[in-house]
Amino acid sequence: MSVPTLGPETWMLAAIAALCIGLAKGGFGGLGMVAVLLMAQVLPARESTGAILPMLITADIFAVKAYHQHADRKLVLRLLWPALAGIVCGWLLMPHIPAHVFGRVIGWLTLGLIVLVLIQKYGGNMLKFAAEHPGFAWPFGWLAGITTMLANAAGPVMTIYLLACKLPKMEFVGTAAWFFLTVNLVKVPFSTSLGLINGSSLTLNLILAPLVIGGVFVGRWLIKKVNQQVFEWLMILFSLAGAIRLILK
Repeated sequence: MSVPTLGPETWMLAAIAALCIGLAKGGFGGLGMVAVLLMAQVLPARESTGAILPMLITADIFAVKAYHQHADRKLVLRLLWPALAGIVCGWLLMPHIPAHVFGRVIGWLTLGLIVLVLIQKYGGNMLKFAAEHPGFAWPFGWLAGITTMLANAAGPVMTIYLLACKLPKMEFVGTAAWFFLTVNLVKVPFSTSLGLINGSSLTLNLILAPLVIGGVFVGRWLIKKVNQQVFEWLMILFSLAGAIRLILK
């Protein structure tokens, strides 16, 4: 589907998706799954993964600018190497794995992670070792890398891991911003080699960029109004909704 052939209803979905991307990067990360869902209605699912990538990077740049002083850079580095390995795996697997099958697997895994976070919240410090032991960053980082390459679906994985680390909300957002900016930039040559980024998708991104950028600033303003407990529950609920969407798709 080319940009000139998009109808009014499709443009509306694309605009809402762009705004959700900005809001997600501005602090409400779970809305990223909503954006992925909406863009899959605008373009074929496989094409939408590449088309959405420049929008994600645009939002990531502004999110890093807004929250860079809050990031836990040691945690970002700990997650980065396994994530890069996951991206390569996703790139190799993408031509061979049906997206709906992989999506269901990730959905069920995310539900399992949500259960672990609830245990952490209400069962004392049972998951404290996962946050403190550096080795646990490897499976989470790898899973985030492969899911972001295949379906831009790493949001729930990273949300659950960062919640388990008990980061304050501003540090949570800053750490996520740096992590996703890095991995999304790494994904560009891989997505281009698969033909997922092209002139038409870049045109779409240019048109929607103001909504993406505006969403980041709106999200940044809103997150300052939300207390820590409400923030954590919003992230859990958004992750739950994203997981259910992947399972039922």
